[in-house]
Amino acid sequence: MPDFKQVDVFTNVKFKGNPLAVFFDATHLSNEDMKAISNWTNLSETTFVLPPTKPEADYKVRIFTTQSELPFAGHPTLGTCFSLLEAGKIQPNSENKIYPECGAGIVEISVENFTTKDDLSQVYLSFKLPYYKSSSISDEQLVEVAESLNLKVDDIITKPILIDDGPKWLTFQLKSGQSVLDLNPSYDVISDLSIKYDWAGYGIYGKYEDGSLELRNLAPVEGVKEDPACGSGAGAVGAYIGSVLKEHKLKSKISIKQGAKLSRDAKLSVTIDVDDKGEVVVYVGGQVVTCINGSY
Repeated sequence: MPDFKQVDVFTNVKFKGNPLAVFFDATHLSNEDMKAISNWTNLSETTFVLPPTKPEADYKVRIFTTQSELPFAGHPTLGTCFSLLEAGKIQPNSENKIYPECGAGIVEISVENFTTKDDLSQVYLSFKLPYYKSSSISDEQLVEVAESLNLKVDDIITKPILIDDGPKWLTFQLKSGQSVLDLNPSYDVISDLSIKYDWAGYGIYGKYEDGSLELRNLAPVEGVKEDPACGSGAGAVGAYIGSVLKEHKLKSKISIKQGAKLSRDAKLSVTIDVDDKGEVVVYVGGQVVTCINGSY
């Protein structure tokens, strides 16, 4: 029987991050099988590992929510890579890189502190955001967004921008990290707006005095009222800060906390850099720990 793992992503403490189910050797599964399994696991995402179709890729991964397939998502990208490393099915190359293939194309993953598959407790993984696109919303939509969070428009200190980096996150900043935790969202309204405007949901962040961020990703239309740790959401924040707000001209690293409202304690890092062409590039990283090993 093929193997599967359930791992916890963006944490090194079991049950404090974002869980992911990873199904190995999934060539025998149909699209309908994958949808049914993903619905059954009832996790924010489930992944299925397949042979790559491109010679430069180490493997192919398909990513499903309980509702649909995604071209890319952050915590499934890192969780699947960790699972394959631990199972001894892949190895980093000489530059400590791994290249999975997904619906968004080839993703670059950097692997730090890897020695053998038998001890991954110090391994740190980060992916380069494969792409992102940004678009504005109208003033009327801004009013709707504020009302859906039971806020005043002035409580939103940066104009929401839709960042498409696989999922489409409406990304914006509140006055502080505590104001993010204090939110009282109307999930039904957020779901209605997400359907109306083709959004995955909201990525809402605020800063603490030490410079770290509190982030909440709300995606009720995807069957996830709140994501406990969201790699694509953190990547959208990096793209928003780096390319939209243009707050970071040089390489910088941001620490993000997520999941407190769900009794989690996820830790994500976002690195914003500028490439040789002057384009902002974003990296999202964290640790992973295995919670369950099994077969199916």
